[in-house]
Amino acid sequence: MEQHLMTQVEDPDALPQPLGEYKPVDYWQAHINTLFYQLRGDQQRSFYQTFTSADYRLAHALAADYFEQVTKRDRAASKQGSSVTRSAGDTAPAVSAASLTVMEWGPGNGNLAACFLGHLQRLDKAGQVYPRVRYVLVDSQASALEQARSHPDLVPHLSKVESLCADVENLATVADGTVDRIVCNELWNELATKLIVKKGGEYEEEHLRPNLNERKAAAIADWSGFVRAFEAKDIEKLKQCPPFLDDLIWEREYHKVEWKDVPYRKTITEFMKAIDDEVLVPVNLGACASIKEAKRVLASNAVGFSSFDAGTADLRVLNDPDKPCYGQFGGQHSFMVNLALIQAVAKHLGIATTTVETQREFVGSRLGTNVMTLMDVLACHPMVGSKVPAWELDRLTLQTIRALNEIYESPYQRTIDFPLRHEMPAQERESAQGILRSLKPNGIPDTIAYVTEEELSQAQAELETLGYEREAVMMALGAPPSPVEYYHFAFRP
Repeated sequence: MEQHLMTQVEDPDALPQPLGEYKPVDYWQAHINTLFYQLRGDQQRSFYQTFTSADYRLAHALAADYFEQVTKRDRAASKQGSSVTRSAGDTAPAVSAASLTVMEWGPGNGNLAACFLGHLQRLDKAGQVYPRVRYVLVDSQASALEQARSHPDLVPHLSKVESLCADVENLATVADGTVDRIVCNELWNELATKLIVKKGGEYEEEHLRPNLNERKAAAIADWSGFVRAFEAKDIEKLKQCPPFLDDLIWEREYHKVEWKDVPYRKTITEFMKAIDDEVLVPVNLGACASIKEAKRVLASNAVGFSSFDAGTADLRVLNDPDKPCYGQFGGQHSFMVNLALIQAVAKHLGIATTTVETQREFVGSRLGTNVMTLMDVLACHPMVGSKVPAWELDRLTLQTIRALNEIYESPYQRTIDFPLRHEMPAQERESAQGILRSLKPNGIPDTIAYVTEEELSQAQAELETLGYEREAVMMALGAPPSPVEYYHFAFRP
């Protein structure tokens, strides 16, 4: 049976020490996620940033969209002499005129909630929408909910904020048809995902086995106790051990799919007919389960559901054997979202219409401008892609931020987290530290923040002194999506 290591072994003479048995990918995914958030939840931004960790523009786009949708619905209801609008034949409850329940699934550090509520309040000059909103943070980890609620900019809105500790695939305490809006950002890539491949008419799925390098294992005095704690997810005992999540070595092999444990078999196998043999495909079962639950809890006239995540709906990309099905960040597996399959499952669930657009399109259209991320801007520079030391790219990044900050004005104050590399020469380090100290608190908050076409145009002279070409930046603003891109998936009941 095919079997190989997923992680490079540093010392080929050191044998990996098994931490468990071969299990389906989604089993170990859930296991490691629990450990990650219990052991490293407060360090999450050290491993990766989301588009809402520090930036505000996605939240503002969501707030602008929600305000527009609710006021449009209210006007329609007023014309009909009713507080609600419903489609013919609807049997599900409609949204209450008195209360609007907005849910955020996987609220992270609370920045999206804070910026959404703050902007909604500013937009709602007549006080017709914001006072009615009840904002519910949903996460399976109580510690994550506490962290989100502690965000300083959320404090003025805490009277409107509630917490629900639950899995989004099973919101048992939430009644049918009681929610108006659901938003989740970069959550689907962490939910249960199988990796399935078609081989000669049969279907197999990837199984993983976790190991530690022998040298790493030797640093743990009570190995058998550590293995028991790992298997039992005993967080208190694991906290007493040396850090290990970055040092996991995963072996993989393939087994026939046990279809009795997999929902939507017919939809999945029908979808796989368009995929070549031997091509591994992500099957985001957690995302599918969350859509089913969203459909249940949304009111009949709800504004609806939105998910933002990295993935593709392009069958040509999904059929590419070299596509990146997942990556590892801080020990976690982060999976590409198979939007094409999710659309098929949504149709199976009776959702008539789904929308898939790039996240950038969503943000730009709701804010009335074109946007691109700072990373997109940096990719336009001639230096990027050439063989230069990494610290030179760091210097360019800081210089670019400083140039844009002459124009950029955020309504929020954030401190950018930008660690300097040890290999940066002393003189360059001193200059870089000077730039960091000079950055204004309401400037660009992180390296994946959105900037607008207007900001880029106004800062063009400064950018050109750094080597940027206007034509390259303008072309990037209108560039088609990458094969794997951040998308907005949406539906209404």
